[in-house]
Amino acid sequence: MAGYGLDKKYHLSNVLEKNLNKKGLKVNVINASVSGDTSAGGLNRIDWTISEKNIDIILLGLGANDMLRGIIPNETEKNLEEIIIKILNKKIQIVIAGMIAPDSHGDDYKNEFDKIFKRLSIKYELDFIPFLLDGVALNPDLNLDDGMHPNEKGVIVISKNIEKKLLNILN
Repeated sequence: MAGYGLDKKYHLSNVLEKNLNKKGLKVNVINASVSGDTSAGGLNRIDWTISEKNIDIILLGLGANDMLRGIIPNETEKNLEEIIIKILNKKIQIVIAGMIAPDSHGDDYKNEFDKIFKRLSIKYELDFIPFLLDGVALNPDLNLDDGMHPNEKGVIVISKNIEKKLLNILN
């Protein structure tokens, strides 16, 4: 998450790093996201991202903007799969964070989109967070006025969800 509309200190990468360091893990969390990014944009940038040295884990959290734009789920899945293959070829561990589509694009779209992340996590044996925005989506107290992007409190909830998964991996 790029931190749309938030002061940099509330960007997910900064909150997550601070919280993991408080728990005794000396980690450096790099934010390689771009506001409004789609899986195609992530695929275009992944070679640059994984060219950095000393990357141990990548949290792959793309797909929400694909869904918001109504991009065909098969295209999103294909892009994510290509990203996953490139990351795994570099021997970097992946945590894939899922998204859930609303009913606004219809039941068929929702059913196909919602299956993407679990299917890829199983196929490539990836650590999996079923819904990145669990506890935050549709909660006005945890989102900016646009109703889609998390506010500072929402970022804290998302960070805690990710921390649980990372603590299991890193401990």
